[in-house]
Formats: sequence, C-alpha cells, structure tokens
Amino acid sequence: MDRSRPVYAWAMYDFANSAYVTTVATALLPAYFAAVVAPDGLRLGQTSIPAVSLWGYAVSLAAALVFVMAPVLGSVADRGGLRRRFLILSCVTGSVAAMLTGLCGPGDIALTLGLFICAHTAFNAGNTFYDAFLPDIAPPDQRDRVSSLGYAFGYAGGGLQLALALALVEGHGFLGLDKGQAVRLGMALAGAWWLGFALITFRGLPEPAGTDLTRPSWPRMAADGFRGAWAALRMVMARPNLFQFLIAYLFYNDGVQTVISMATIYGQQEIGLSEGVLVLTLLGIQAVALVGAVLFARLAGRFGTKPALMLSLVGWIGIAVYGFSIKTAQEYFALGVGVGLVLGGSQALSRSLFSQLVPPGAPAVFFGFFSVLTKLSAVLGPLVFAVVRQTTGSARPAVLALVLFFIVGLALLMRVRTGEAHA
Repeated sequence: MDRSRPVYAWAMYDFANSAYVTTVATALLPAYFAAVVAPDGLRLGQTSIPAVSLWGYAVSLAAALVFVMAPVLGSVADRGGLRRRFLILSCVTGSVAAMLTGLCGPGDIALTLGLFICAHTAFNAGNTFYDAFLPDIAPPDQRDRVSSLGYAFGYAGGGLQLALALALVEGHGFLGLDKGQAVRLGMALAGAWWLGFALITFRGLPEPAGTDLTRPSWPRMAADGFRGAWAALRMVMARPNLFQFLIAYLFYNDGVQTVISMATIYGQQEIGLSEGVLVLTLLGIQAVALVGAVLFARLAGRFGTKPALMLSLVGWIGIAVYGFSIKTAQEYFALGVGVGLVLGGSQALSRSLFSQLVPPGAPAVFFGFFSVLTKLSAVLGPLVFAVVRQTTGSARPAVLALVLFFIVGLALLMRVRTGEAHA
C-alpha cells in the first residue's frame, strides 16, 4: 500500500495546529490580554488579581482539564474508528475558539480567558488523537522518520504563520489598521490557518481499517480509561528507576512549560516590550531550537543521554536566573536564544532517556503514561508563577521561583541509574 498520502496528510495537521500554539497561545494573546483586555487586572471584593496571575491561572486550569480528560481521551483514541471523528471535532472547536479571540476587546476578561481555555483544551485533546494515528500510517521501522516529519512540518507551519503575524503587527499602519486591530486579525488568521490546512489532513487521512464504528458506551470507555491509567501507574511504580525519572521529569518539565506559556506576558508586563519584539524573539527561538536539538543530540551521542539532559537542565537554571534580572529588549532576545538552545534538547532527550528506561515488550502503556504525565507537568508551574506574582506584586520573583523546579528535577535525575535499568 502506498503510505505517502496518509503520511503527508497526517504531518499537515502539525503544520496546521502549530499556528495556534505559536501565534495565539504564545506570541499574541498573552501580551494582548495584559495590555488591552485586562491592563488593570481583575478586582474581586478586596482582592486584586493582576493580568499576569490571571493568565497563569488560565494556563494551569487548561492543563488540569486536559490531564483529567486524558484517560478518557486515551480510551477513545484506542478505539480506532473514533480517532478521525474526534480529531475533526477537536480541531473545529479549537480553531473556532481561536478565531473568536480576534473579537475580544478591552474588559472582555471572562470571554477571552474562556475562549483561550476552550482552544487550548481542544488543541491538546486533538493531539491525543493525532498521535494515535502514527502506528496506523507507518510501520515500526519508519515511525521515527514519520514522527520527525510531523515535527518538521510543525516548525515550518508555526514559523510561517508567526512571521505573517509579525508582518501584520509591524505593518499595521501601511494596512490602515491600529496595532490592536492588527493583533486581533493575526489571532483570527491563526485560527483560520489551523482549520484551513487541517482540511488537507481530514481529506487524506483515512479511518483505521478493521475498527469498530458502532456507537460507544461512554461510561464504559471512561471506566476503561481510568482503569488503564491506574494499571499503568502501578507498573511504573514497580520500577524504581523509571518512577524516579518520571518524578524528575514532572518537576523540570513543569518549569519548561511555564517558561513557554508565561514568557510573552512577562516580557510585555515586566519589561514593557512591544508585540513586534516579542514575536521576533519567538521566531528566533523557533530557529535556534533546531540548532539546539542537533547540538544536544551530538552531545548525547558522545557523552550519553543522561549527562546531556543534565547539562540542558543546568542551562534552564541559568536562564531562569538571568530572566530575573533582564531589563532591555536586547537582553530579552538573548534570553530567547538561550531558551531555543536548551528547549529542543531537553524535550528530545527526555523522550529518548525514557525510551531507554522502558522495559521491552510493553512500550505502549508506558508511553501512554508518559503522555499523561506530560499534561500534568503543565499544571503546577503556571499556578506557582501566578500565586507568586499576585503575592509579591512582581513577576520577577515568580521567574526566580522556577529555579526550584529545575533544581529538584536535576537532583532527582542524578539519582536515576540507567545501567541498572538496562540490566
């Protein structure tokens, strides 16, 4: 069978949805929310909640929702005949919510946060079904290549749409728009990009053959999902090295995800940077991340996966400490270059080291648990960031607080014995 059409149709979904995560969730919406929608934050009785904290709470809530839903989503994804339907449903829901953020204006705090939580939850839910297609479209010896192709398409799609957003924001006067209108148009176009290019996926990606298309029993599927998650947890806890690595990953990846989700609103609120500088920095991170991934892959090949991963965490600690003190656009851009260098390496090496610790014969259940834990590791960091910002009145101590996540993760990772796991 010719697999090329389903493979490229599958990869196009990464090209499509990366526009949302780079342009809306990371580049434009956080800064726009803080500067235009809620410049004075929100007052509830005697409590004042600044925009940075509101955004942190929203990010944490979206991650928590996905984590709670993960066992059910996994059960649905395992029922192959439903994958395509729910991928389409997730895409339409998320992309429409992303487009509607372009209608939000000053004071629309609840609407903006509600649309973001809806879009972000749908984005992550859709990725569950998207990932589940990989075994159906690629044989085992081709999955690394096909998976890498998806990442490459994602970098390309996210980078191109982000460049379009930068052109809109910086050229708003030439187009007869004010900056706020340009930002709203950029977010709406990102949502349209997501839905538009996903149509290629829906047309070229077939339902898996030989699967049950009957109407599902939702209570049974939910029960199966949570039962499977509990069984996977027990299997992980029975392997001390694997369990300790996952606890380490839970901490340091929480720090990584917090940096990704809060960097733009930190630059806008604490340093006073323009949307153009913020988007340009994110474009730089996209480019440098590719270099960083290659660099750390070579370091892993020479010195080992665990030492290379530990080095990347030392880099993250340095980034958090440096981020505490930066004051200029040039320093922020330098910070972005540092993030790009360690971002690709820490993510790729984490997955690689995990695969080395997984016992042979039952990889699927362990990688499913790894996926669930990845979703959980995006909850606590943004929540801590939001609480520290609200308590201290400054986002700088919140950035410094992230150092603790990386230090704890590094300390736990040092205790993982890869040699014993292999034996």
